Amino acid sequence: MQAHHSIRALALASAAWSGLCAMPALAQAVTGPAAQAEDSAIIVTARRREESLVDVPIAVSAFSGEALERGGAIDISDLANVTPNTTLEASRGTNSTLTAFIRGVGQQDPVSGFEQGVGIYLDDVYLNRPQGALLDIYDVERIEVLRGPQGTLYGRNTIGGAVKYVTKQLPQDFSLKLKGTYGSYDQADGIVTVSAPIGDLVRVGGALARLSRGGFGTNLTTGEDNYNKDIWAGRATFEVGGYDAPVLMRITGDYSKDKSNPRGGHRLMPGQLSGTPMLDDVFDSQGALIDPRQYVKSYGLSMNLTAELNDAVTLRSISAWRKDDSASPIDFDALPAVDVDVPAFYANEQLSQEFQLLYDKGRVHGMVGFYYLDASADTQFDTRIFTTVPGLTAFTQANVDTETYAVFGDVTFDLSDQISLSAGGRYTWDQRTADILRQSYLGGGSPVFGGAGTPFGAPSTDFRGTKTYKKFTPRFSVSYQPTPEHNLYASYSQGFKGGGFDPRGVGTNAPDLNGDGIRQESEIADFLSFEPEEVNSYEIGYKGNLMDGALYVAVAGFYADYKNVQIPGSVACTVSVGGVPTPSFCGVVSNAGKARMKGLEFESNARLGRDILSGGDRLNLQTAIGFIDADYREYIANIASVPTDVADYRKVQNTPKWTASGTLSYNVPVGDGSVYFGTTVSWRSKTYQFEIPNPYIDQKGYALWDASLVYTAPSDRWTLGLHGKNLLDKEYKTSGYTFVSANPVTGEIINNAAGYPNPSLGREGTLTAFYGNPRQVFVTGTVKF
Repeated sequence: MQAHHSIRALALASAAWSGLCAMPALAQAVTGPAAQAEDSAIIVTARRREESLVDVPIAVSAFSGEALERGGAIDISDLANVTPNTTLEASRGTNSTLTAFIRGVGQQDPVSGFEQGVGIYLDDVYLNRPQGALLDIYDVERIEVLRGPQGTLYGRNTIGGAVKYVTKQLPQDFSLKLKGTYGSYDQADGIVTVSAPIGDLVRVGGALARLSRGGFGTNLTTGEDNYNKDIWAGRATFEVGGYDAPVLMRITGDYSKDKSNPRGGHRLMPGQLSGTPMLDDVFDSQGALIDPRQYVKSYGLSMNLTAELNDAVTLRSISAWRKDDSASPIDFDALPAVDVDVPAFYANEQLSQEFQLLYDKGRVHGMVGFYYLDASADTQFDTRIFTTVPGLTAFTQANVDTETYAVFGDVTFDLSDQISLSAGGRYTWDQRTADILRQSYLGGGSPVFGGAGTPFGAPSTDFRGTKTYKKFTPRFSVSYQPTPEHNLYASYSQGFKGGGFDPRGVGTNAPDLNGDGIRQESEIADFLSFEPEEVNSYEIGYKGNLMDGALYVAVAGFYADYKNVQIPGSVACTVSVGGVPTPSFCGVVSNAGKARMKGLEFESNARLGRDILSGGDRLNLQTAIGFIDADYREYIANIASVPTDVADYRKVQNTPKWTASGTLSYNVPVGDGSVYFGTTVSWRSKTYQFEIPNPYIDQKGYALWDASLVYTAPSDRWTLGLHGKNLLDKEYKTSGYTFVSANPVTGEIINNAAGYPNPSLGREGTLTAFYGNPRQVFVTGTVKF
């Protein structure tokens, strides 16, 4: 898929707009997003209609743009600290690729062939790939985090949950906002947001952001900053209608370019071949791989159309085209030696179209929708293990295309003023087409990355295959609201995630099931493919505004049966190249079996003080607590060609048993302005980075402390803020790479005579960790015109 995607996107958008313009304009005005003073009163669209948090029978956390700005939020990973049972973080050796897990469901591997378990939506547009999905927070109206399967109300079914990033609608009057930030590690950010009306119905606006920061450490081999930030981003919007008109059209284009340096890991063991000692500073690295030059470019165009046809029926169309390109030089071993070095290119493109027809009148509220996605995910990478065999490289090129259609709907019937029943369903048709080539080289890297290597033997994989996955998934819920301020609910929902093909699998390693000495195409297809996941999720909950609105409480209990769990991984292996056994790097993906997740979530917002001194003081306490008991009930691994259940020795990754946070804030008038002080303490219990426990890279429980002090001038004309993140400078791991020998059943690491793990790929030993940000202190200033 190339430029024809943009043409098709514009054609779809034009057709959608023509259809909407032909509809009668009989409805009431489409209003702009509601801005609320308290996060507990934020109006959300979790069910595709504007509702308060109390009315929504779904576990959802919502954060207003104002609250995020007051707290000094940098990117969406900050939300994980204050959201129950949620993990959002940069993916290992990358800067802006997102790893997301909610309630034990997610996806860590960013290569083509794997679907995300948590959907990321930018203004209702699903981001099909994780590259560039670690969104920086600017010009945002609100962000919603929905927990549990989402499919009957959303364009793309997601099995674990969804994160909705909603940008601001343009105001009717001229608006200009300037924001600057300066802080530790030479952080220097600048954001300009401007909007202007053109007549009564047309508005144009946009935002430009320059985000930069020096490194937390240094690559001692290349001399470059490590963990730095170098991003240009922008967004432009054209709006017609809305406010006093029954039709609103929003055309938005966005662009970002991340030129940050490669993020090098910290070795947790000395070099086993070179004897290179470990470094003292965890943010320092020694990897020598710098080619290709690191960058991530992502951009897109969307058209969001809404037409109120009458007082009961609304039609929506969401048309979008997106593309991103990345280059990542990942030095797995983090040493100057070419031990396990992986330069990589990613190229992703998607075209999507969604239609929604909503009905809201009397006791019936419902929606039916149609969704189409055509996406390509192309990955190229070398695996260079020159210390094992001089110049030995395993090159992989995997092009995986996805085409999906879905029809979905959800209807709520108010049986009375207190009792409501909801029923929904979704039929999904997914087709995955993979074109995978693996070729070994000797004498250097592959020509794709400028290497001097020459082909060594025939390709170990030269495969093209297609598989189709179809599934109907239902959802049911019942709500009881004894008063409008209280909601008791119970729900059942089924989630589904399609299967695919492992782009790193080796076709020559496929078992010869026919016993004819020749690996048939069907045998290779079965070996490289994996089946869909399915989860049956049950939830009961309560939401309420208590004490005359001074206390908001949300409690949810959930239970989920997770079947056919997809476990992607990569291991050292031996590949037959021209009949010669050759060491290499292989993907191992299996549908491990069954997992069970059960847990509790609690969120509250308590107004502890009001009108104490001068009629406007307010003391607030927000809390979020998550508990999850997630474990595998069955985990079938192929141990010495024998299927073995190793569930007792496996853990659910990126899913701490406990997550908790508390934010105490105080807002006091000062003259005609105000001062806000807020402080947050968040805590996460032990986190396993992979399914096999690893005492070196797994992170024990830890707490983080943040604080903000913000002055707002009269009429909100300007603000000045002081923010601190990780004030106690806690050192904590977020991810890692590991290629060391371990017991295949128990996962116990096998050490050598020196007391360090034996390498399984390369000769230096790859045991590398990446860390969360250290203490950061920065000042922000905004001016509004």
